[in-house]
Amino acid sequence: MMVKIGILTLSDRASSGEYDDLSGVAIRECLDEWISSEVEYVYRVIPDEFELIKLNLIEYTDELECDLVLTTGGTGPAVRDVTPEATEAVCQKMMPGFGEMMRAESLKYVPTAILSRQTAGIRGKSLILNLPGNPKAIRECLEPVFPAIPYCIDLIEGGYIQTDETKMKVFRPKSKKIS
Repeated sequence: MMVKIGILTLSDRASSGEYDDLSGVAIRECLDEWISSEVEYVYRVIPDEFELIKLNLIEYTDELECDLVLTTGGTGPAVRDVTPEATEAVCQKMMPGFGEMMRAESLKYVPTAILSRQTAGIRGKSLILNLPGNPKAIRECLEPVFPAIPYCIDLIEGGYIQTDETKMKVFRPKSKKIS
């Protein structure tokens, strides 16, 4: 079964062509390295507009049926940073542990990680995870939380993500034997 992953970059400047989107590319590079199952990607770059972000998240989850949606950008305290609010607006369940873990890991690199507002949530059979907009921070934040992502998607009845265990070991509880 193919896994469908949405990558949504939120950036006024990248969406206008002022510069290339490096964060979305960084996400894809990590996933291509770690995931061994067949993956179909849906990728877009859009401006930091609350309603537009919501509409794209709903389309990615409800219509395109992405198992995992990774956003990048719009998670800081700036006025135009509204990704966490848009994520919360479309999710049925919030998964705050993802954001907590990413901030804790980022604090090892920069003291301003405390300003980050990444979050995660579930909409239907999709996990939505907000990542920072800095390309260097993508791996720093995604690597510590990724081991829990495939099992989370299993629990919400999404697609089955397999990884190359030599590059990314994920956690799934051992199945109980029936006697």
